[in-house]
Amino acid sequence: MTTMAQETATETAVAPQTESTVRRHELAAFLRHRREHITPEQVGLPRGTRRRTPGLRREEIAQLAAVGVTWYTWLEQARDIQVSVQVLDALARTLLLDPSERAHLFRLADAADPRPATECPVVTPALREMLDQLDPIPACLQNARYDILAYNRTYGMLLCDMDAVPPEDRNCMVLSYTHDEWRSSIVHLEKTQRLMAARFRGSMAGHLADPTWKTLLTRLRTSPEFCDVWDRHEVVGATPRRKEFRNTQVGRITVDHTDLWLGPSTGPRMVTYAPADEETREKLERLYAIAQARS
Repeated sequence: MTTMAQETATETAVAPQTESTVRRHELAAFLRHRREHITPEQVGLPRGTRRRTPGLRREEIAQLAAVGVTWYTWLEQARDIQVSVQVLDALARTLLLDPSERAHLFRLADAADPRPATECPVVTPALREMLDQLDPIPACLQNARYDILAYNRTYGMLLCDMDAVPPEDRNCMVLSYTHDEWRSSIVHLEKTQRLMAARFRGSMAGHLADPTWKTLLTRLRTSPEFCDVWDRHEVVGATPRRKEFRNTQVGRITVDHTDLWLGPSTGPRMVTYAPADEETREKLERLYAIAQARS
């Protein structure tokens, strides 16, 4: 006769694993595999004569990533522990993960990568070709956080020398509060900042728990200007509008801003600045010629 204890044990043995359990075991296996396939020489460690472990030891990974050995061991044992995005970032760098592997690590940990991506799956070769074909009309690809994912030559010289801006700083919100040339290029800067903050707040409502959004907001809050605008709690949607810029190469121009959505309205979009008059059209053609000469 089967006892109640035996029935309970059998039910536990055959119970389906939860998604979080599967993720933890996949994460543990992925970390072990990557650790075992990195040589000491790749991370600047001496091999020694008594090394038996393939690749690196757990304590070496923990030391390089600045985490506790016991904690990292638990991670490889698929224990139910919390992993911060900062630790995941450190492990990704220590394990020499490429962009695809890094993205896989964060997916397994069910976390959002806080580091702005320098490459984005949205930026397909076809979209890059579209951006180039739009020259001399300035155009770029942006996401809802105002990260600039890609741009054509004219846009690259519209508000500043975009190629000289580090990828992690290529965000319209950040540039409008920190980059002198970008700020001086916007004729109605305060109005633009208010509109951008209002759109950002509206978009962020769907990403309140996303570390990438929180990291950007924390960075922006170091600016008193931003805090003053943000504390107004204004919200607006996306609408086409006319803008005026002061370009250092060709002077003042007037353009019509249009968002071309590549998916849901809270997702990535192609931003275009069509000339509002013939004078601006000629100036954009000159700006494009200057950009071509520099490349």
